[in-house]
Amino acid sequence: MELLKSDADADIDAGISEIANYYAGKTILITGATGFMGKVLVEKLLRSCADLNAIYLLIRTKKGVEPSVRKEQYFKCVIFSKLLEKNPEILQKVRVIKGDVLEPNLGLNDNDINTLASNVQIVFHCAANVRFDQPLRPMVNMNVVGTLKVLQLAEKMTHLQALVHVSTSYCQCNERVLEERAYPAPQNPFTIIEMVETMDDAALAEITPKLLNGLPNTYAYSKALSEDLICRYNKKLPIIITRPSIVTAAIHEPLPGWIEGVNGPTGLMIGAARGVIRSMHCNPDYASTVIPVDKAINGMILCGYERGKASEKLKSSEQNQVEFCNLCISSKALMSWGESIETGRKFFYETPLSFALWYPGGSIKRNYYHHLFCVIFFHYLPAYFIDFWLLLFGRKPFLVNVQRKISTGLKLLQYYTTKDWDFRNERFQELSSTLNAKDEELFDTSVSQVNWDLYISNYIRGMRTYILGESDDTLPHAKVVLRRLYILDWVSKILFYSLTFWFLWTHLDGFVERSDAFIRSSLHIIYHEQNSTIHT
Repeated sequence: MELLKSDADADIDAGISEIANYYAGKTILITGATGFMGKVLVEKLLRSCADLNAIYLLIRTKKGVEPSVRKEQYFKCVIFSKLLEKNPEILQKVRVIKGDVLEPNLGLNDNDINTLASNVQIVFHCAANVRFDQPLRPMVNMNVVGTLKVLQLAEKMTHLQALVHVSTSYCQCNERVLEERAYPAPQNPFTIIEMVETMDDAALAEITPKLLNGLPNTYAYSKALSEDLICRYNKKLPIIITRPSIVTAAIHEPLPGWIEGVNGPTGLMIGAARGVIRSMHCNPDYASTVIPVDKAINGMILCGYERGKASEKLKSSEQNQVEFCNLCISSKALMSWGESIETGRKFFYETPLSFALWYPGGSIKRNYYHHLFCVIFFHYLPAYFIDFWLLLFGRKPFLVNVQRKISTGLKLLQYYTTKDWDFRNERFQELSSTLNAKDEELFDTSVSQVNWDLYISNYIRGMRTYILGESDDTLPHAKVVLRRLYILDWVSKILFYSLTFWFLWTHLDGFVERSDAFIRSSLHIIYHEQNSTIHT
């Protein structure tokens, strides 16, 4: 289906946003609004679609803090600063509803259900457990059962025009090519839900590897189940499933380099900058399959617009076709993993961290056994050595545990960095191609002109600022630390190679004598054996 455009040429000439016009007066429900992508989505809608009627945020009580209090904390995030400075009244359009995806009926009371059912026209379902190391039960309860509950609520919405479900491009890792269409899950999602409800943890853990059917983790598996559940359940709901690839720091909006959380490449970058990651198993020639968060969010908003405009013209009997959009960048427009890591290394030296355990270095390894060798000698042995000295000085050892966590993270990540992914994105590319000039400016999804060097530089600065809390004022001190670590690194290398050379040199004579004796002994035995044979 092509993106439906307005025929109002005068509006186009006047630079009016058709997308903002569509969202004007609309009431929106967002789940997962407190997450990384959720925050960017809320900020973008409030800033670029300011005439919307209201945004309902489904927020749970967390650590005893009520949703109303969490709302105040939520909007203290730096990404909302410019928006609130310019238009503080916009917060009146944000309404918090106490709810929880893990609770029956989403934890909503009857009054809230009626309010949402009567008013909401657009739903963005972003809530998900995105951990790669979780057992099956929490993943299914959050990502699969949670999606079912959202569908059941959406079914009650009398004015629903679009439901945008956020999945992942890695939901079908066994497929050589991921097209923008439905795929069956390895098992019936309703059967898996029943299994999770009835089986104990030990039985589930035992059967999980067989259920995954080659998928790398329970996250990918739960997303495959969620998509299949939507297609099986769909009762004439206007649904579009979006599949972002690896979502990384913002390229432009809300702030260049803004990032939150340490999942995926961000955690790897921090570990490398701290000097504790010296090796990574990766094919440097494969495309890095990342997408800046603002490009992904713009794509989601465009998908909601497209699906909503289409549903206005379709009869209810035609609504049951679930649509798909892979929110990912073509491999030709991306940097390879090797280029990304080398570029990141260059900018780490320009903007180092104020605290590091060792000088940033190391490299990526194509061969797994080469990587494993380097992990043993450059990750674990130094960690045990340093922890040993910490124990001697009465300090608490920590580095071995850090390296165990890093090794777990690297094992999870290397599945994605050692495969050549082919994500088809024709619809995603089409989203921008049919927009007017104003919407191309406001909801830009193009990446053809991306300066990746500048992006990675901003990414590293964003990581320093927004995750580690290090401002640019700390850079002079950080560079001094880096120089000291550089000297220490070289002194250690010189000392190591000198000791190795000394050991070989001092033991060379003995080694030669033993080798010579061994050879003479061997020749003597051979000589006697030959004489014995001739005599016989």
